[in-house]
Amino acid sequence: MHTSEPTTRQASQPTPQELQQRLIRVVGAAIMRNDTVLCAQRGSGKSLAGYWEFPGGKIEAHETPQQALHREIEEELQCEIIVGSELCTTRYPYDFGTVELTTFLCHLVGGEPHLTEHQEVRWLSPNHLHELDWAPADREAVKLLEGMPSTVCVVSDFSEAMQS
Repeated sequence: MHTSEPTTRQASQPTPQELQQRLIRVVGAAIMRNDTVLCAQRGSGKSLAGYWEFPGGKIEAHETPQQALHREIEEELQCEIIVGSELCTTRYPYDFGTVELTTFLCHLVGGEPHLTEHQEVRWLSPNHLHELDWAPADREAVKLLEGMPSTVCVVSDFSEAMQS
């Protein structure tokens, strides 16, 4: 009599279906200053190294997207921003999971960006953003920014933002 042992799944790479279910919620800041936008190049040793992005990071369970963005910019760039309106939300399936990126228009209000996690930052006018090799999840925001007038007011509710 043959008895079969229950099969156990060995530790392996996640299936495409599992990756689709693994949603990573992140925020990005399109930081404006003098009609230019801050672009940050991901450092070596990180996933998507060398690609350009709008700086930001993961949303923690206890945070709103805006709170997460404030925290991430303070940690990554050591400067202060005002978070304005939402530019767009995109989803992109990477090999490590699906990233849901919400990008906000922001304004630099304190300090200068410092390199702590990125290998380079550049201030570019919106019509030059396409010249960089952007991370796929950031490309929709790039297109939207390129189509905006350079004099766009990124924080329409400035007094409200200062009170929060």
